[in-house]
Amino acid sequence: MSKLKPRERDAIVQALRAGVVPKLGLRHIQVGRVREIEELVKDMDRISDGGSAIRFIIGEYGSGKTFFMNLIRLVALEKGLVVMFADLAPDRRIHATGGQARGLYAEMARNLSTRTKPDGGALASVVERFVSQAHRDAEERDLPTGTVIRERLGHFEELTGGFEFAEVIRRYWEGHETGDDELKSAALRWLRGEFATRTDARKALGVRTIIDDASVYDHLKLMSAFVCEAGYKGLLVGLDEMVNLYKLTSSQARNANYEQILRILNDVLQGSAENLGFLMGGTPEFLMNTRRGLYSYEALQSRLAENTFARDGLVDLSGPVVRLASLTPEDLFVLLANVRRIMQDDASVLPDAALEAFMAHCSDRIGEAYFRTPRNTVTAFVNLLSVLEQNPGVEWSDLIEKIEVSEDLGEDMTEVDESTGAQDPGDDDLISFKL
Repeated sequence: MSKLKPRERDAIVQALRAGVVPKLGLRHIQVGRVREIEELVKDMDRISDGGSAIRFIIGEYGSGKTFFMNLIRLVALEKGLVVMFADLAPDRRIHATGGQARGLYAEMARNLSTRTKPDGGALASVVERFVSQAHRDAEERDLPTGTVIRERLGHFEELTGGFEFAEVIRRYWEGHETGDDELKSAALRWLRGEFATRTDARKALGVRTIIDDASVYDHLKLMSAFVCEAGYKGLLVGLDEMVNLYKLTSSQARNANYEQILRILNDVLQGSAENLGFLMGGTPEFLMNTRRGLYSYEALQSRLAENTFARDGLVDLSGPVVRLASLTPEDLFVLLANVRRIMQDDASVLPDAALEAFMAHCSDRIGEAYFRTPRNTVTAFVNLLSVLEQNPGVEWSDLIEKIEVSEDLGEDMTEVDESTGAQDPGDDDLISFKL
């Protein structure tokens, strides 16, 4: 176990108290999921070697989907991949006609990360790395840098939207060479999908197209090719909260999104995509509901159906669907011990006996859900540690029975109206700690 940095400690504690996944220090609290992680690491190697991969990470609310996806995200960064992650929302989806797909792409582009910039905002540095390499190559060959950029991106013109993509990169170099920060900024805005109209893009950059709802997937393929030209191993795209597609009231809108997922799935399974991987996180309802889930789209159901031989304790992790098994009580004990180690230097303040008593209390209150969907359990435990830390005279034994922990019933499942993108507010605050 590597040394825990103060910045990582603070990030972990703040995130766990809020019931969300920390972006830093995940290795300090990871438990279980060994076989699933090994399988996903193979996917990252396949992407690095020029292949492609797609995985649907399926689990109940609070079961650790987002944590698992963020862990794989860190693995990808360590292996030299670029990652683009975003959550779907009522105003962000894979396919749309009102700007929601472009909004999803823009969010992913803002979150684009590399190993040296793991917190997002790395698009500018990726572009800068590419043009700097092209400039060095041009100096060695005594050629104009623009000529070398055209050479290196020449094959982009064979791809959908590739000519404009390459032209925007060349315009970025022009801004770099002439000190025109406004031109560089416009190029980055185009690459992030922030231009809403073709007229604005033509005025700013002289290109006739923009990244719009219809071209999001094509530009993800272009981005994977571009990051490889910039010296990275490939691109991993992560999409969480896929249940937002399940919540769409319009069957036409749902099917359009599922058709786009089918297109991606077919490209990956047939080997048409290169250096590109997808992680999609969702609940069992999103996958298996035959009326509104992925299984409602027959072509997807046939491709994502479980291996019929994987029964009675047998597992098959080679398919596109990865079902996150429940943590065992032993896994949860190790997880709580890891959280205790992060928050307290002196383990005697909350000994192992206290961890066992805490788990027994959670079991009495919510049954097996305390380790099947551990988010609320961990949040309550962090609150307990915080109270003990700030009240030195209090004994843990006096607090255990006062902890209120509720089963994690999931997020608001209010339907989303396709015509408005609106969603009724829900109350998903299900945990409290009282003295």
